[in-house]
Amino acid sequence: MIDLIVSQGRVADRAPRMIEGAARIAKALEDRYGIKGQFIGSPSPAVDDDWSVSLPQARETLTGLQQAVAASVADGNVPLMVANTCSTGLATLPVAAREYPDAKVLYIDAHGDFNTPGTTGTGYLGGMVLSGVCGLWDSGHGAGLTAERAILVGARDIDEAEHQLLRAAGVRVIPPAQASPENVVDAVGGSPVWIHIDWDVLEPGSVPADYTVADGMTPAQIRAIFEAFPPERILGVEVAEFNAPADDANSERAVSVVLDMIAPLFDEAR
Repeated sequence: MIDLIVSQGRVADRAPRMIEGAARIAKALEDRYGIKGQFIGSPSPAVDDDWSVSLPQARETLTGLQQAVAASVADGNVPLMVANTCSTGLATLPVAAREYPDAKVLYIDAHGDFNTPGTTGTGYLGGMVLSGVCGLWDSGHGAGLTAERAILVGARDIDEAEHQLLRAAGVRVIPPAQASPENVVDAVGGSPVWIHIDWDVLEPGSVPADYTVADGMTPAQIRAIFEAFPPERILGVEVAEFNAPADDANSERAVSVVLDMIAPLFDEAR
């Protein structure tokens, strides 16, 4: 059974329609699959602030998301978290690391998200998610993911200091041109997977996102990754960073692209 969990509180949002984007995707999933989402957090305006401000501000939302994902896993279900920003992974990925010690995390993102408070040049909390979960700094929401269990897929915009940290930690990086389902499955080996996706991993134009970068992956590549794994090997999914257009028609088109990419998760075998 799939549990739909939806982040609706600000978690370091710097763009104004990320919370709206998560809500739109969740509503479309509810309508298509007849599931009921658990909405967590109260919306607040986007702010261009430092991680040291946004992290404590998001504590209540992050705690709620962590508890919801942990409860889903405890019930033997597959959590599908639709989030406003990747920063939510600071709370949820430690649950995956703890509850599924043999699982690999596919972190599908245009960026490394491996900066730390000591290396970040932007102060953006979302740029420090994977490093926090791997224990390079303390977010206050746990860690526990060893670097060899993290596979960074689609990354192409990585700071030099961040690159050094990734290399020292031993995180495997698969760039967009090499992100075939065969290569991803080979990197995972026989392990089950937890999939985290930031929509900026896509070539700009498919799904509006913050911090887009050229030369990205295609929606067909993302769908193919989902199709490459038998249903029982996908333990949880997180999708984030849909910056919903104000125009309803464009927003609906983007939501349709998102739902098509993750449709294999709703295979009848589940």
